Amino acid sequence: MVDKFALDKYADLNSLIHSWHPKYKIMGIGMLIFSFAFIQDIWLIPAMLGITIILYYMSKLPINFLFSRLRYPGLFLLGIVCLLPFMRGEYILWQWGFFKLRQEGCLLVLIIICRFFSIFTLGLVLLGTTPLMTTIRAIRELGLPPIMADMLILSYRYLYQIFVDFSKMQQAMELRGYKKKKRFARKNHKYNKHKISLFRHISVLAAITASLLLRTYEQSERVYAAMRLRGYGDLTKTIVKPNAIHHKCLKNDLLSIFAFLITSVIAGSLILWQII
Repeated sequence: MVDKFALDKYADLNSLIHSWHPKYKIMGIGMLIFSFAFIQDIWLIPAMLGITIILYYMSKLPINFLFSRLRYPGLFLLGIVCLLPFMRGEYILWQWGFFKLRQEGCLLVLIIICRFFSIFTLGLVLLGTTPLMTTIRAIRELGLPPIMADMLILSYRYLYQIFVDFSKMQQAMELRGYKKKKRFARKNHKYNKHKISLFRHISVLAAITASLLLRTYEQSERVYAAMRLRGYGDLTKTIVKPNAIHHKCLKNDLLSIFAFLITSVIAGSLILWQII
Protein backbone atom coordinates (compact mmCIF):
# COMPACT_ATOMS: atom_id res chain seq x y z
CA MET A 1 0.00 0.00 0.00
CA VAL A 2 2.78 2.44 0.83
CA ASP A 3 4.67 1.70 -2.38
CA LYS A 4 1.51 2.23 -4.38
CA PHE A 5 1.16 5.87 -3.32
CA ALA A 6 4.80 6.77 -2.60
CA LEU A 7 6.19 9.70 -4.55
CA ASP A 8 9.87 8.97 -3.92
CA LYS A 9 9.87 5.23 -4.74
CA TYR A 10 12.28 5.89 -7.65
CA ALA A 11 14.53 8.30 -5.77
CA ASP A 12 17.44 5.84 -5.90
CA LEU A 13 17.78 5.87 -9.69
CA ASN A 14 20.88 7.24 -11.40
CA SER A 15 20.26 10.25 -13.63
CA LEU A 16 21.31 13.86 -13.98
CA ILE A 17 18.10 15.04 -12.31
CA HIS A 18 18.68 12.66 -9.40
CA SER A 19 22.23 13.97 -9.04
CA TRP A 20 21.13 17.59 -9.06
CA HIS A 21 21.67 19.17 -5.64
CA PRO A 22 18.29 19.35 -3.85
CA LYS A 23 18.46 23.08 -3.06
CA TYR A 24 19.28 24.10 -6.62
CA LYS A 25 16.76 21.59 -7.95
CA ILE A 26 13.98 23.08 -5.84
CA MET A 27 14.82 26.61 -6.94
CA GLY A 28 15.28 25.74 -10.61
CA ILE A 29 12.19 23.56 -11.07
CA GLY A 30 10.21 25.92 -8.85
CA MET A 31 10.99 28.82 -11.17
CA LEU A 32 9.95 26.73 -14.18
CA ILE A 33 6.66 25.88 -12.48
CA PHE A 34 6.06 29.55 -11.73
CA SER A 35 6.77 30.52 -15.33
CA PHE A 36 4.44 27.78 -16.64
CA ALA A 37 1.64 29.06 -14.41
CA PHE A 38 2.21 32.52 -15.91
CA ILE A 39 1.78 31.37 -19.54
CA GLN A 40 -1.39 32.44 -21.35
CA ASP A 41 -0.13 32.56 -24.94
CA ILE A 42 -1.04 29.56 -27.09
CA TRP A 43 2.25 29.83 -29.00
CA LEU A 44 4.26 29.08 -25.85
CA ILE A 45 2.49 25.74 -25.26
CA PRO A 46 4.88 23.67 -27.48
CA ALA A 47 7.93 25.12 -25.70
CA MET A 48 6.39 24.39 -22.30
CA LEU A 49 5.52 20.80 -23.24
CA GLY A 50 8.95 20.27 -24.81
CA ILE A 51 10.77 21.40 -21.65
CA THR A 52 8.55 19.17 -19.53
CA ILE A 53 9.12 16.09 -21.69
CA ILE A 54 12.88 16.66 -21.78
CA LEU A 55 13.16 16.97 -18.00
CA TYR A 56 11.01 13.92 -17.41
CA TYR A 57 13.06 11.92 -19.91
CA MET A 58 16.27 13.02 -18.19
CA SER A 59 14.90 11.91 -14.81
CA LYS A 60 14.49 8.29 -16.08
CA LEU A 61 11.21 7.95 -14.22
CA PRO A 62 8.85 5.31 -15.69
CA ILE A 63 5.94 6.46 -17.83
CA ASN A 64 3.44 4.42 -15.82
CA PHE A 65 4.62 6.26 -12.69
CA LEU A 66 3.42 9.52 -14.27
CA PHE A 67 0.10 8.25 -15.59
CA SER A 68 -0.79 6.43 -12.38
CA ARG A 69 -0.44 9.72 -10.46
CA LEU A 70 -2.03 11.83 -13.20
CA ARG A 71 -5.24 9.81 -13.56
CA TYR A 72 -7.40 11.09 -10.70
CA PRO A 73 -6.28 14.77 -10.75
CA GLY A 74 -6.73 14.73 -14.54
CA LEU A 75 -10.30 13.44 -14.26
CA PHE A 76 -11.06 16.09 -11.65
CA LEU A 77 -9.69 18.82 -13.94
CA LEU A 78 -11.69 17.58 -16.92
CA GLY A 79 -14.83 17.64 -14.82
CA ILE A 80 -14.21 21.32 -14.09
CA VAL A 81 -13.24 22.62 -17.55
CA CYS A 82 -15.51 20.47 -19.72
CA LEU A 83 -18.15 23.23 -19.92
CA LEU A 84 -15.78 26.06 -20.84
CA PRO A 85 -15.88 25.42 -24.64
CA PHE A 86 -19.66 25.96 -24.54
CA MET A 87 -19.65 29.03 -22.29
CA ARG A 88 -16.56 31.13 -23.12
CA GLY A 89 -16.08 33.14 -26.31
CA GLU A 90 -18.00 34.59 -29.22
CA TYR A 91 -16.74 32.78 -32.36
CA ILE A 92 -18.88 29.64 -32.82
CA LEU A 93 -17.20 26.58 -34.35
CA TRP A 94 -20.12 24.15 -34.15
CA GLN A 95 -23.74 24.35 -33.05
CA TRP A 96 -26.40 21.79 -32.28
CA GLY A 97 -29.57 23.19 -30.82
CA PHE A 98 -28.63 25.40 -27.89
CA PHE A 99 -25.16 23.78 -27.65
CA LYS A 100 -22.57 26.11 -29.14
CA LEU A 101 -18.91 25.11 -29.32
CA ARG A 102 -16.84 28.30 -29.10
CA GLN A 103 -13.27 28.82 -30.29
CA GLU A 104 -12.07 30.91 -27.36
CA GLY A 105 -13.32 28.33 -24.87
CA CYS A 106 -11.55 25.49 -26.70
CA LEU A 107 -8.26 27.40 -26.69
CA LEU A 108 -8.64 28.20 -23.00
CA VAL A 109 -9.25 24.53 -22.18
CA LEU A 110 -6.17 23.56 -24.20
CA ILE A 111 -4.00 26.06 -22.31
CA ILE A 112 -5.35 24.95 -18.92
CA ILE A 113 -4.80 21.25 -19.64
CA CYS A 114 -1.26 21.79 -20.98
CA ARG A 115 -0.30 23.98 -18.03
CA PHE A 116 -1.73 21.47 -15.58
CA PHE A 117 0.12 18.58 -17.24
CA SER A 118 3.43 20.45 -17.30
CA ILE A 119 3.21 21.74 -13.72
CA PHE A 120 2.08 18.37 -12.37
CA THR A 121 4.85 16.53 -14.24
CA LEU A 122 7.56 18.91 -13.04
CA GLY A 123 6.28 18.60 -9.49
CA LEU A 124 6.48 14.83 -9.84
CA VAL A 125 10.05 15.13 -11.17
CA LEU A 126 10.97 17.30 -8.20
CA LEU A 127 9.48 15.01 -5.57
CA GLY A 128 10.19 11.73 -7.32
CA THR A 129 13.94 12.17 -7.83
CA THR A 130 14.85 13.05 -4.25
CA PRO A 131 13.94 11.32 -0.96
CA LEU A 132 11.23 13.17 0.89
CA MET A 133 13.30 13.86 4.00
CA THR A 134 16.13 15.25 1.86
CA THR A 135 13.67 17.53 0.06
CA ILE A 136 12.25 18.83 3.34
CA ARG A 137 15.73 19.44 4.75
CA ALA A 138 16.61 21.41 1.62
CA ILE A 139 13.44 23.49 1.97
CA ARG A 140 14.32 24.09 5.62
CA GLU A 141 17.71 25.44 4.57
CA LEU A 142 15.92 27.71 2.09
CA GLY A 143 13.93 29.28 4.92
CA LEU A 144 10.87 27.11 5.56
CA PRO A 145 9.63 27.50 9.17
CA PRO A 146 10.13 24.38 11.34
CA ILE A 147 6.42 24.00 12.05
CA MET A 148 5.65 23.86 8.32
CA ALA A 149 8.32 21.21 7.78
CA ASP A 150 6.86 19.10 10.59
CA MET A 151 3.38 19.43 9.10
CA LEU A 152 4.64 18.26 5.71
CA ILE A 153 6.35 15.22 7.22
CA LEU A 154 3.35 14.21 9.33
CA SER A 155 0.86 14.80 6.50
CA TYR A 156 2.89 12.69 4.10
CA ARG A 157 3.43 9.95 6.66
CA TYR A 158 -0.15 9.59 7.89
CA LEU A 159 -1.70 9.94 4.45
CA TYR A 160 -0.60 6.35 3.94
CA GLN A 161 -2.20 5.38 7.24
CA ILE A 162 -5.52 6.80 6.04
CA PHE A 163 -5.31 4.64 2.91
CA VAL A 164 -4.52 1.59 5.03
CA ASP A 165 -7.44 2.24 7.38
CA PHE A 166 -9.80 2.79 4.46
CA SER A 167 -8.70 -0.49 2.86
CA LYS A 168 -9.29 -2.35 6.12
CA MET A 169 -12.77 -0.84 6.43
CA GLN A 170 -13.60 -1.83 2.85
CA GLN A 171 -12.40 -5.38 3.47
CA ALA A 172 -14.48 -5.60 6.65
CA MET A 173 -17.57 -4.40 4.76
CA GLU A 174 -17.06 -6.96 1.99
CA LEU A 175 -16.68 -9.76 4.55
CA ARG A 176 -20.04 -8.71 6.00
CA GLY A 177 -21.75 -8.96 2.61
CA TYR A 178 -21.47 -5.43 1.25
CA LYS A 179 -20.73 -5.14 -2.47
CA LYS A 180 -18.98 -2.07 -3.85
CA LYS A 181 -20.46 -2.34 -7.35
CA LYS A 182 -24.20 -2.26 -7.68
CA ARG A 183 -25.91 -3.51 -10.79
CA PHE A 184 -28.43 -1.30 -12.45
CA ALA A 185 -32.04 -2.20 -11.76
CA ARG A 186 -33.89 -4.07 -14.46
CA LYS A 187 -36.70 -2.45 -16.36
CA ASN A 188 -39.35 -4.55 -14.67
CA HIS A 189 -38.11 -3.56 -11.20
CA LYS A 190 -39.82 -0.74 -9.44
CA TYR A 191 -38.01 2.58 -9.22
CA ASN A 192 -38.51 2.75 -5.46
CA LYS A 193 -36.33 -0.30 -4.87
CA HIS A 194 -33.46 1.13 -6.92
CA LYS A 195 -33.88 4.47 -5.16
CA ILE A 196 -33.67 2.85 -1.73
CA SER A 197 -30.53 0.91 -2.67
CA LEU A 198 -28.91 4.09 -3.97
CA PHE A 199 -29.65 5.97 -0.75
CA ARG A 200 -28.34 3.04 1.24
CA HIS A 201 -25.12 3.08 -0.75
CA ILE A 202 -24.70 6.82 -0.13
CA SER A 203 -25.42 6.43 3.58
CA VAL A 204 -22.81 3.68 3.88
CA LEU A 205 -20.18 5.84 2.18
CA ALA A 206 -21.08 8.78 4.44
CA ALA A 207 -20.75 6.57 7.52
CA ILE A 208 -17.33 5.33 6.37
CA THR A 209 -16.13 8.87 5.74
CA ALA A 210 -17.32 10.08 9.15
CA SER A 211 -15.76 7.12 10.93
CA LEU A 212 -12.48 7.62 9.07
CA LEU A 213 -12.39 11.32 9.98
CA LEU A 214 -13.05 10.59 13.66
CA ARG A 215 -10.38 7.90 13.79
CA THR A 216 -7.91 10.21 12.05
CA TYR A 217 -8.63 13.04 14.51
CA GLU A 218 -8.23 10.76 17.53
CA GLN A 219 -4.98 9.36 16.14
CA SER A 220 -3.61 12.87 15.55
CA GLU A 221 -4.31 13.72 19.19
CA ARG A 222 -2.45 10.60 20.35
CA VAL A 223 0.49 11.32 18.06
CA TYR A 224 0.76 14.91 19.26
CA ALA A 225 0.64 13.82 22.90
CA ALA A 226 3.38 11.26 22.28
CA MET A 227 5.51 13.91 20.53
CA ARG A 228 5.09 16.33 23.43
CA LEU A 229 6.17 13.64 25.89
CA ARG A 230 9.31 13.11 23.82
CA GLY A 231 10.24 16.80 23.91
CA TYR A 232 8.62 18.14 20.76
CA GLY A 233 8.70 21.92 20.68
CA ASP A 234 12.28 22.39 21.85
CA LEU A 235 13.64 24.35 18.87
CA THR A 236 17.22 24.08 20.12
CA LYS A 237 17.19 20.38 19.24
CA THR A 238 15.62 20.72 15.79
CA ILE A 239 17.92 23.21 14.10
CA VAL A 240 19.06 22.00 10.69
CA LYS A 241 22.82 22.14 10.33
CA PRO A 242 24.39 23.43 7.10
CA ASN A 243 25.73 19.97 6.23
CA ALA A 244 22.54 18.12 7.16
CA ILE A 245 21.78 17.11 3.57
CA HIS A 246 23.44 13.85 2.64
CA HIS A 247 22.70 13.24 -1.00
CA LYS A 248 24.52 11.96 -4.08
CA CYS A 249 25.08 15.32 -5.76
CA LEU A 250 27.09 16.07 -8.84
CA LYS A 251 30.83 15.75 -8.48
CA ASN A 252 31.16 19.48 -8.93
CA ASP A 253 28.61 21.79 -7.32
CA LEU A 254 29.30 24.25 -10.12
CA LEU A 255 27.36 21.93 -12.43
CA SER A 256 24.37 22.13 -10.12
CA ILE A 257 24.62 25.91 -10.13
CA PHE A 258 24.97 25.88 -13.91
CA ALA A 259 21.82 23.74 -14.25
CA PHE A 260 19.98 26.16 -11.96
CA LEU A 261 21.10 29.11 -14.10
CA ILE A 262 19.88 27.39 -17.27
CA THR A 263 16.43 26.74 -15.83
CA SER A 264 16.31 30.30 -14.49
CA VAL A 265 17.11 31.73 -17.92
CA ILE A 266 14.45 29.54 -19.54
CA ALA A 267 11.85 30.54 -16.95
CA GLY A 268 12.72 34.23 -17.28
CA SER A 269 12.56 34.01 -21.07
CA LEU A 270 9.07 32.48 -20.98
CA ILE A 271 7.81 35.17 -18.62
CA LEU A 272 9.42 37.93 -20.68
CA TRP A 273 7.94 36.54 -23.91
CA GLN A 274 4.50 36.43 -22.28
CA ILE A 275 4.81 40.04 -21.10
CA ILE A 276 6.03 41.32 -24.46
